[in-house]
Amino acid sequence: MTHQRTEVAVVGGGMVGAAVALGLAQRGFQVSVIEREPPPVFDAGAAPDVRVSAISRASVDFLEQLGVWQQACAMRCHPYRKLETWEWDSARVIFDAAELALPELGFMVENHVLQRALWDALSAHSQVTLYCPARVTSLRRKSGAECELVFENGDRLSAALIIGADGANSQVRDWVGIGTHAWQYRQSCMLITVRCDAPAGETTWQHFTPSGPHAFLPLFDGWASLVWYDAPDRIRQLQALKLPQLKDEIMATFPARLGPITPMATGAFGLTRRHALQYVAPGVALVGDAAHTIHPLAGQGVNLGYRDALALLDTLTRARDRGEVWCEYSILKRYQHRRMPDNYVMQSGMDLFYAGFSHPLAPVRVLRNLGLMAAERAGPLKRRALKYALGL
Repeated sequence: MTHQRTEVAVVGGGMVGAAVALGLAQRGFQVSVIEREPPPVFDAGAAPDVRVSAISRASVDFLEQLGVWQQACAMRCHPYRKLETWEWDSARVIFDAAELALPELGFMVENHVLQRALWDALSAHSQVTLYCPARVTSLRRKSGAECELVFENGDRLSAALIIGADGANSQVRDWVGIGTHAWQYRQSCMLITVRCDAPAGETTWQHFTPSGPHAFLPLFDGWASLVWYDAPDRIRQLQALKLPQLKDEIMATFPARLGPITPMATGAFGLTRRHALQYVAPGVALVGDAAHTIHPLAGQGVNLGYRDALALLDTLTRARDRGEVWCEYSILKRYQHRRMPDNYVMQSGMDLFYAGFSHPLAPVRVLRNLGLMAAERAGPLKRRALKYALGL
């Protein structure tokens, strides 16, 4: 059995955990990252991953600061410059990068591409120790706020700060006794990677229906990702279909503007809204899905995680530079105060959209489409809402 020490231990080396770890290392902290398995090696000839994220302009800026965005783009990503949302054709909201004088609203990036770029940077950094593949089985409180992680093989790692970036079912969160507010939406989500007969373009769109939205995410070289929200029973039914049968269902259900497509791969998951009652405990901080999950209809999940990462990096660095004990609970609570309200507002906004557009009554449908018409004509308010969604 070995016993190692580090300043910061990050449990979870996904897109958010790896970004936090890299940012801390670049700011001079000694960092250890614990991850069960590394991301796959990038294969330029492979079909795109089913798991795709819409990376906002603010998240791109953060990844550029970390020095990994160029590598991610060198693998593959695809810009989107417009976002359209509608239920009735006459009540369409269009967000355009040109409204904010931006070159694009963001980029569609496969999750494993972004994780690979971050992982390569971590592997090359002298301040980072990677434990992978590795599994942590428990967290023990030591003297003061210091904590100790115990690995499956009996090894131990002590840290002044442990960052839980281990996803929605966070063990770190459970080990330190942080509860959550949580409920399941009455929808599941199906992701479908498709080949388009026509170029996918640079517009992402979402068509609302009472059973759930249908979304189109353009990818590189004529590839695209479809997102189908529906009742869990309906999604299970779709999962059981062979790809040619699924194609028939897509063509019968999605808007005609989709055009001819060929489904190539699928994935599905249930939708749960979670919010940790605290983001921090003595010696521990939560980021990303470990702290909050959100309905994915606006593609904000990973972007909120990157806002967490940036806020935590700023909080710890400022405290250290002022000569404060940067890992103290009182310092960590500054991070919580910065991030919890913002995440709550975004969650609540998505819940409002979900509830408002899931109601089948005709008067409610009229009201929500009138709301979309008003949003399209809102001028400065529309631009302000777009800037907030982009993290600008």
